[in-house]
Amino acid sequence: MNYEKLFTPFKIGKMEVKNRIVMSPMGLNAGHIDGTIDKAEIDYWEERAKGGTGMIITGCLFLTKELAQGSLEGYLDKTSVIPPLTTLCESVQRYGTKICAQISCGTGKNAFANMLGKPPVSASAIPSMFDEDLICHALTADEIKQIIKEFSFSAKLLKDAGFDAIEVHAHAGYLIDQFMSAVWNKRDDEYGGTLEKRMRFPVEIVEAIRGAVGPDMPILFRIACKHHFEGGRTIEETMPMLKILEEAGVDALDIDSGSYENIDYIFPPAYLGDACMQDVCEDARKAVSIPLLNSGNHTPETAVELLESGNADFIMMGRPLIAEPHLANKLMAGKRKEIRPCIRCNEDCIGRILTRLTKISCSVNPAVGFEDRFTIKKTANPQNIVVIGGGPGGMEAARTASLMGHKVTLFEKESELGGQLKSAATPPFKSQLRQLVVWYKHQMELLNVTVHLNTELTVDSPELEHADRIIVATGAVPVTPKIPGIENAVDILTAHTEPQKLVGEKIIFCGGGLSACDSALETAMNGKKVAIIEMLDEVAINDHFINKAALIPMLLNNGVELYTGHKVLEIKPDGVKTQKKDGTEEFIPGNTIVSAFGMVSNNAFAKAVDARYHLKTRIIGDSLKVGKVGGAIREGMYAALSVE
Repeated sequence: MNYEKLFTPFKIGKMEVKNRIVMSPMGLNAGHIDGTIDKAEIDYWEERAKGGTGMIITGCLFLTKELAQGSLEGYLDKTSVIPPLTTLCESVQRYGTKICAQISCGTGKNAFANMLGKPPVSASAIPSMFDEDLICHALTADEIKQIIKEFSFSAKLLKDAGFDAIEVHAHAGYLIDQFMSAVWNKRDDEYGGTLEKRMRFPVEIVEAIRGAVGPDMPILFRIACKHHFEGGRTIEETMPMLKILEEAGVDALDIDSGSYENIDYIFPPAYLGDACMQDVCEDARKAVSIPLLNSGNHTPETAVELLESGNADFIMMGRPLIAEPHLANKLMAGKRKEIRPCIRCNEDCIGRILTRLTKISCSVNPAVGFEDRFTIKKTANPQNIVVIGGGPGGMEAARTASLMGHKVTLFEKESELGGQLKSAATPPFKSQLRQLVVWYKHQMELLNVTVHLNTELTVDSPELEHADRIIVATGAVPVTPKIPGIENAVDILTAHTEPQKLVGEKIIFCGGGLSACDSALETAMNGKKVAIIEMLDEVAINDHFINKAALIPMLLNNGVELYTGHKVLEIKPDGVKTQKKDGTEEFIPGNTIVSAFGMVSNNAFAKAVDARYHLKTRIIGDSLKVGKVGGAIREGMYAALSVE
């Protein structure tokens, strides 16, 4: 594809952006308690600017600590925060990249319970999103006026810091959206009731910012054009709002869709596919004449297609630029194959923030958030490194070690690289996972890693004796429990890679982990009747709740039967005998049974190598502890970086 359209300049107000690639606003949760941003955050944004991105929009900076009630991104309530923000601006601007500060008065009812110190505020006294028993404090008119004043102060602060533009965060059911939307705004004063009254708060915010920054600094406005839940705002209801914002002086609209009631659209997982929110652009283009920015699982290819349609002027990429900060430069240089793909797993970006309350990183790019600390430097002492296992952990170890200047040889017993990714990537909705396998294979070629396929070493192999360092990444194998009839089942890896073995009208998956759910969904999409039997009370229990918000409805919509709370007692030729929690038995008929009881470390060889060559051996990935792809990749990078 010709990507030239992506690299044409375009103006937002009087500000010209050098290309059409904009980094979506995504918080890092790396701010300091005093409201200042961390050096690691500056390094993070600078790397994306260095990579050729046209404009970067920061994660939302909050007006005050009291209003934040979300991830730690920094506060804008005192002038002492200006110097590090200036460092951020000038670190980005040195590369010709524009830097836009996203400004927010808070999450309102969407404040996460584990980040919440007191009842959240909202337009009305409505239940908190994550605790229905917690009723929000409805802002008074005086409190609203105070927030407007804080927007003015914070906007002037951002201008003084050196930002090129400001974006108002009114997205996803956050506080401003709670005023704009009738589903949440139950007020009967000047800030509620009619469309014009519900829009009074955002319009006054825009006017306050304009008064603070003057006529030339662009103001962007981030808004979901539809909410994707019953009672939420529709695209038809949103279009008049866009016109009001344009008339109020907004210079560009950052549009997509979703809300926390349908959270998978806020952090769209693999199941939603490519360009999953571009459908809002055509209506918005007809409604307003100001520039439009659109995000939502874009690839370079969908980016070009949307620009060429004329329905958007900028393509926003969040997680793709987390995974590959040099995406723009690589496209310009004709190196499309060298772009590391985001696999849309949500595990180490938003997942780290929500579940661990720590800063973001990336499953496929572990250096994210640690750009200075994990810089790959050429070694002054090249060594002979043997990597055993060609899965994601082994390939990342080989890639990093080779970039450091070591001589790397990788041994893989199968006929191709990829490890378990080869099976996990078979469903059509896992296209980016397939691209990751392709990317790693290409990296092995580019970096001259010597790869031996169809080669299984033994502890006595001379290659191990002659190696300076050994990295063992032999992965995991399916668990085979002692269940009567288990020998007649197809294992989960075979179910993924050899679907022709899933014969008959109905396929039963014994075990409801993520791999089983993905394979079951793929099988159902291919026209089979499918059932999942899971002993626990839910399927995909270790998957992120954001991903499951898309996965579970897709399973149900494709007719997959979910038998949770069922223990497998026996596998028979015509089905599975199970026991429910109350002790009663149930027989579930089927034609082919898939054994999907999980994975266990394939570590016998790893332990033997470590026993003989302990001082130079490192075991990583599933061969150490069964985990997810991001953990294996991170350990692979760590293992290589530790070789000095």
